[in-house]
Amino acid sequence: MSGRIERTGARGLPARPGKPGRGERVADWADGRLGINTLAKSQMRKIFPDHWSFMFGEICLYSFLILILTGTYLTLFFEPSMAEVTYDGTYVPLKGLLVSRAYESTVDISMEVRGGLLIRQIHHWAALVFVAAMLAHMMRVFFTGAFRKPREVNWMFGWTLLFLGIITGLTGYSLPDDMLSGTGIRFAQGAILSIPVIGTYISFFLFGGEFPGEDIIARFYPIHILLLPGIMLGLVVAHLILVFYHKHTQFAGPGRTEKNVVGAPFLPIYIAKAGGFFFLVFGVLAIMGAVATINPVWLIGPYRPDLVSTGAQPDWYLGFSEGLIRVMPSWEINAWGHTLNLGVFIPFMLFPLVLLAIGVYPFIEAWVKGDKREHHIADRPRNAPVRTGLGVAWLALFAVLMVGGGNDLWATRFGLSINVITWFVRIGCFAVPAAAFFVTHRICMGLQRRDRDKVLHGRETGTIKRLPHGEYIEVHESLSQAELYTLTAHEQPRPYEIGPLVDANGVARKVGRSDRLRARLARAMYGPKAQVPKATVEEYLAIQRGEGEHH
Repeated sequence: MSGRIERTGARGLPARPGKPGRGERVADWADGRLGINTLAKSQMRKIFPDHWSFMFGEICLYSFLILILTGTYLTLFFEPSMAEVTYDGTYVPLKGLLVSRAYESTVDISMEVRGGLLIRQIHHWAALVFVAAMLAHMMRVFFTGAFRKPREVNWMFGWTLLFLGIITGLTGYSLPDDMLSGTGIRFAQGAILSIPVIGTYISFFLFGGEFPGEDIIARFYPIHILLLPGIMLGLVVAHLILVFYHKHTQFAGPGRTEKNVVGAPFLPIYIAKAGGFFFLVFGVLAIMGAVATINPVWLIGPYRPDLVSTGAQPDWYLGFSEGLIRVMPSWEINAWGHTLNLGVFIPFMLFPLVLLAIGVYPFIEAWVKGDKREHHIADRPRNAPVRTGLGVAWLALFAVLMVGGGNDLWATRFGLSINVITWFVRIGCFAVPAAAFFVTHRICMGLQRRDRDKVLHGRETGTIKRLPHGEYIEVHESLSQAELYTLTAHEQPRPYEIGPLVDANGVARKVGRSDRLRARLARAMYGPKAQVPKATVEEYLAIQRGEGEHH
């Protein structure tokens, strides 16, 4: 009889011989009560597709974590008070000035707290990268159609995170109470005052009286460090749960269908790559915080309501909102003793309307297409030219408005007339997006035609051959079956049609306005002018037999 002892784990599975270690005993105890082993087996080996564009979403997550870590450190030293004190810190140029306690503590963090300036700058850079990565991530999802069923809810989560990220950035940007942030708050207060009837009441409630009041910093502070981050953290968790459940979309390729996933397992490959990428993002942000000065409040000075800083610019993600207001004509309506400032109110209302259009687009496209199926294969942007054109047009509008938001800097740095820049932006708001849509649409159609020719005739080699009868042709190299599949795997939906307006009995059918609108939009998005017919198997075989046209 041997001395070998056979053991059984918590789930009745054979265990390793010998006396179990302490960690194994704890694992067996937890598994017997929580089922962790079974959960890990079913979830930790989930397959995730891989593509370089998925990194945008990971940068969002990692920069958000870095924001929480650095923000927690900063809360230990920041005092959200607008009470006036006489500065007596280590920065000599400010000595003897009356400043708010919020501004003084910000300067103290930068000058006296060990590592405070580095953490401040990492926090600020992480905020800028966070919003930029969210925008890039959403554009990737938009251009590839990754928002389609069953991911519409996750699109709304991401859209809400983008909106909250902008608001959180505004509240955090305003806390130091320096001249730059104070000018930004003044800008926001002016926009609030333009709201008819209730604008004044909202302003008085928010600022605790006449601007700037004494409560705005104290009110922004809990919103910035508790309310908005708490909501965003919940949305991030929900977003990740849905990503884990649905997995990323995958691009068309051999073996990839709507019902399978080709990629790497979550554990250990995906998690190892994600961990390494986290430290890479953290390292890059640390380098940026160490070598690139951002928001030097000690040079800008404390806020005074009677002054404004030269070249005052908000963080980049709010530049388009300022551009809207800067280039808007100063229209006013005076009636019954009241003034409606359209020059501020219209741009102020366009800001949420533009974001709303982005949020509801997936539902509009699903309605136009009439498609209720699940989609796990991502589109190539060229195969959806209308959607791609709309996305590029939106980015073009954003760029034009960014120019308007910095019209003073463009004028001073390049010696241009600020009036010329203003009129360029006013006209460009309508002309540039339209031109961007047209050019993008043409490029997408051209790429579709090139793909069709490549499928039928192969890849150009640059080798010229002379035929016996004297004709010169270029030799083409046939594509592999994998490449042929990738270029022809996309769907080409037929546009929705109303059908005959008169039935077989000669009775006119009632067609609602929504059906007519849907038919028009469907023709624009999926009609013959929006997609080049894919090469068919018959056409391909005919070319190979030499029966069709050749090159």
